[in-house]
Amino acid sequence: MTRTAVIEVSGLSKRYGTTVAVDDVSFEVYDGEIFGLIGPNGAGKTTTMECVEGVRTPDAGRVKVLGFDPARDQYRLQQRIGVQLQEAHLQKRIKVGEAISLWASLYKSVVNHDQLLAQLGLSEKRNAWFMTLSGGQKQRLFIALALINDPEVVFLDELTTGLDPQARHAIWDLVRSIRTRGKTVFLTTHLMEEAERLCDRVAIIDRGRIIDIDTPSGLVRRHCPQRSVLLTTEDSRAEEHLGTLPGVTVTRGDAVDNPLMMPLVIRGDAHDLMTSVIQCLADHQIRVIDFQTMVPTLEDVFLKVTGHSIRGTS
Repeated sequence: MTRTAVIEVSGLSKRYGTTVAVDDVSFEVYDGEIFGLIGPNGAGKTTTMECVEGVRTPDAGRVKVLGFDPARDQYRLQQRIGVQLQEAHLQKRIKVGEAISLWASLYKSVVNHDQLLAQLGLSEKRNAWFMTLSGGQKQRLFIALALINDPEVVFLDELTTGLDPQARHAIWDLVRSIRTRGKTVFLTTHLMEEAERLCDRVAIIDRGRIIDIDTPSGLVRRHCPQRSVLLTTEDSRAEEHLGTLPGVTVTRGDAVDNPLMMPLVIRGDAHDLMTSVIQCLADHQIRVIDFQTMVPTLEDVFLKVTGHSIRGTS
């Protein structure tokens, strides 16, 4: 099935003096998907997004959003996209309802204010000052402002940074609901769990360059094909028998309180590791006290393809 690209970026580059913020970046975002640009702080995510939105002018490259050049057709494009604001762009004493009305005045066509506030759980905060809102409520207001013109493409930049887990999960549900309504979402995040939970596809960016693009599961499958099993047993024969399995490595895990127990880490190819381990344990009647599977994540992928941890560079 042919997919329609609503965002096309080719050879995008942006410098600030001698610092290269974005270096020959290319990608496409397809209609109706949640696309994530993921990487540590300072990797070039926000600069890339701002060039795509038309907020910044790239030094080189080509950008098309809904067929428009963001730099040349900025006014016409702004009527069809929604951009999440940063907190600093709102006055402390502006009320929620006032902010909605102000942003609505910037567009030719807008959605029903009351319905939008209700959908985002902000009806009771209509007359509340911005400075009195919780972190999650502020982010929901930013989403409301981005959706006031019923945009076709929504841009969200590090939307849940600093939120507690409950608020973060609530925002994730809202982002999914945007996609369910037929919108395209382009987001940036340095939170790998967020990217795995939300994104249909992701582009890993590091030091201004795109490293790889795929679905989260596709990236894990290609770059981290091995799986691991962590098991604890008191049977001293386990390490020897499991070590005979083809394509499997066995190492001792971290020490446990009970020295009689033997934590083992078994690594091997994903497609048959579990079956092989379970069959071996059954054949030799090895009693297992604890058994856990460990599946690689996008954070493991990032470490593999960049050589450093995303947390270490944030």
